[in-house]
Amino acid sequence: MFSPSAGDVRDFFVDARRKRGEGLPLTPLETIAADWIDAHPEYARDLADAEAARTANYPADAGRENPFLHLSMHLSISEQIAIDQPVGIRPAFDALAARLGSAHAAQHEVMECLGTMLWEAQRGGRPPDGAAYVDCVRRRATR
Repeated sequence: MFSPSAGDVRDFFVDARRKRGEGLPLTPLETIAADWIDAHPEYARDLADAEAARTANYPADAGRENPFLHLSMHLSISEQIAIDQPVGIRPAFDALAARLGSAHAAQHEVMECLGTMLWEAQRGGRPPDGAAYVDCVRRRATR
C-alpha cells in the first residue's frame, strides 16, 4: 500500500499546479488534482512555493483550512466516485450533485460525511464504515 508522507502530498499538489501552469504533460491523477486546484484559486499562494508548502502549518484554531487536506479529500472523493467504492457512492453523489446543481458543492457536502466517518472510525478504533458514509451522502441528497 502506498503511504505518502505529508511532504510527498504537498509536493504532488505543488508539482501538479506547476506542470499545468507550464503546459507540461500530466499523469491522469495529476490532471484530476490540477482540475481541483483550478477550482480553488484561493490556494494559489499556498501552492506557489514548494519549500514554503512543505513547512506551512494550518492549525485548527487559525480559522483556515489546510489546502492540502482539502485538495486530498477532493481527489479521494473523485476516485471513489470513479470506481463506485464504497459501493453506492457514485449514485448517491450523482443525486446530491443534481439536487445542489453543482458537482463541486456536492463534493464539499461529501467531505463532511467522509470526515465524520473517518473521525468515528478513529475514535472507536474500528475500520471506516463505508455503508454509513454512503447513507450520509444519500441523506444529504434527499434533504
